[in-house]
Amino acid sequence: MQYSRVCIESLGYTLPAEVVTTASIEQQLAPVYQRLKLPEGRLELMTGIAERRFYAPQTRPSTISIQSARRALEASGLAASDIGALVHGSVCRDFLEPATACRVHHELGLPDDCVIYDLSNACLGLLNGIVQVANMIELGQIEAGLVVGTESGRNLVEGTIAQLNADMSLTRNQIKLAVASLTIGSASAAFVLTSAERSQTGNRLLGGAVHCRTQHHGLCQSDGHVELMQTDSEALMNEGIATGKATFERFKQHTGWTPDDIDRTFCHQVGVAHRKLLFAALELDPAIDYATLEVLGNTGSAALPITMARGLEERPAADGEKLALLGIGSGINCVMLGCQWYKTQVAGGIEQITAQ
Repeated sequence: MQYSRVCIESLGYTLPAEVVTTASIEQQLAPVYQRLKLPEGRLELMTGIAERRFYAPQTRPSTISIQSARRALEASGLAASDIGALVHGSVCRDFLEPATACRVHHELGLPDDCVIYDLSNACLGLLNGIVQVANMIELGQIEAGLVVGTESGRNLVEGTIAQLNADMSLTRNQIKLAVASLTIGSASAAFVLTSAERSQTGNRLLGGAVHCRTQHHGLCQSDGHVELMQTDSEALMNEGIATGKATFERFKQHTGWTPDDIDRTFCHQVGVAHRKLLFAALELDPAIDYATLEVLGNTGSAALPITMARGLEERPAADGEKLALLGIGSGINCVMLGCQWYKTQVAGGIEQITAQ
């Protein structure tokens, strides 16, 4: 996968106002902790996640996506009329139909000949959206496109807490399947992509690689009818890292990069153990990575994008820095993309309205 005329022009993000600590989640789990004689502090010790954020109850994903997309669009300097495609790439969406992208499109005032749709692929939805919009730009079908998504973890975490406290038959081994659910947070992020001819930044998307090992699709599953998820965290971590390593070999071939060529990395945010093992497997220096998992938790498809946005906002890239976006999602799927960065245009903030 290689591109010759695609740029990532800007990023936008919207964080929830409400902060929920891991300690407070363990306090809510006091009944099951006492019943199974589990030590307090176990969850943060295992994951490295101290807190996460939740949007207000009943907040639609589209409401937040509109804010993130608007911020990214304003940061890019482009007009709504310039956008030729809109992809809404998160797991969370307003309804089964119509596409959540429809409301986002309407509220942003995008053109009526704009390609719009939802795309869902666990934690890789926004990265897949980048690839699809980049393909359209590379083919000359459009000159600019928007990719946005919002993940809302409140219902999953609160539903998991309620289920764990109510299940009197639960054992220590069984509770392990719920640990990943308790790490989930909420976040929203958006990208504007343009053709090189329209770009004011020159932030080139050079290419990347994809790889899947779908024989492991059963390691993390969420029933679409209820807000619950079961995850074999240890097996998913090990198989995900193995898949990531295989993807990284293809990534190096397609970009021509070696690990030493990479200046900065932005990865999917799972936990401290996953991060340590992944960087060892890829032979990358953890010092070049920027992490948000300690304060945002695992925010699904928004995790890598918002980590990239926050990282570049905190320390804008130097001219020509090579950035690696390393995405791993359940299924198991991987998407890894390489960019050469020159000018950072990021706009972000806290949710502006409580619920809608």
